[in-house]
Amino acid sequence: MDIDLMTGSSTWAESAELARALQGAGFSGMLYTETTQVPWMQIAAASMAAPELFFTTGIAVAFPRSPMVSAAVAYELAANTGGRFRLGLGSQVRAHITRRYGAEFERPAARMRDYVLAVKACFRAFNREEQLAYDGEFWELSLLPRDWSPRRHDHPMYVDMSAVGPVMTRVAGEVADGIHVHPLHSMPYIEQRLLPAVAKGATAAGRDVGDIDLIIPVFACPGDTPEARAPYVAQAKRQIAFYGSTPNYAFQFDDLGFDGTTERIRAKMKAGDLDTLGDVITDEMFEMYALAAPWDEMADRLLDRYRDTASRVVMYLGEAQMRTDPDQRARWGDVAAAVRTAR
Repeated sequence: MDIDLMTGSSTWAESAELARALQGAGFSGMLYTETTQVPWMQIAAASMAAPELFFTTGIAVAFPRSPMVSAAVAYELAANTGGRFRLGLGSQVRAHITRRYGAEFERPAARMRDYVLAVKACFRAFNREEQLAYDGEFWELSLLPRDWSPRRHDHPMYVDMSAVGPVMTRVAGEVADGIHVHPLHSMPYIEQRLLPAVAKGATAAGRDVGDIDLIIPVFACPGDTPEARAPYVAQAKRQIAFYGSTPNYAFQFDDLGFDGTTERIRAKMKAGDLDTLGDVITDEMFEMYALAAPWDEMADRLLDRYRDTASRVVMYLGEAQMRTDPDQRARWGDVAAAVRTAR
């Protein structure tokens, strides 16, 4: 099982510096989110600084970009990293797509299915396997003169999708090479909701569900005492509450008997009580959505929970500590090495 670090916005120099540190510490790779900054240039800088790391976007926002644009950037990154790249795409939410990007959002699951298939058609055309002739419900791509086609390479190309609900998850099972599981997840959600939906989609498409990778971010909270773990735990609880404020994710709580949690979170948000948002998340709830353990137990806890499920686990927390604290970086490195080498 590979182990990566989730990272967000930074300068190119900062991205390169962190990549060198992670490579030295024994991490497998880095996962870049797209929030205030596009991920592509950071990945380029990091990959040149740390040529052994693997890079993923988790996720890059799909709908504002033409599938050709996403495919071309991904193909170039795969070529220049020696195949150490996976393109992770997501639909984002309606408000961001329509009001921030000015793009179309209607029927997001069907649109996402069409988008992924269009990107894969571009990859086949780049590889000279076939002429570009994609005629989908939302995108039509039919022009790729040889002089405008990227330089061909033989590295594998992956298109992964973020998916939470049953429809998008089923689509991912049909067309994606991997699935970015939402950070707000429990193992019952993965086992009882996500995997059956993925299997349904894979079966409908005549695919082997075992060929679809799960990339799973984890709220891992290490520390040898409760006091040492407390900053991680507080950060995780607040992030769980933030994600859990989305009405479409209320089932994550309700399925486990934590009914009404989303409503309580949203009530705090409406009241402007953001500083205590994490207080809604009880210790019992925390145990379902996160992992807290002493440093020398964290690798085993990660393996016990995710080894039979995840292709890659992604540490959601710890970036600040790894950037600034050599001792924390070394301890995270011990966790990463233990996860990577476990059999």
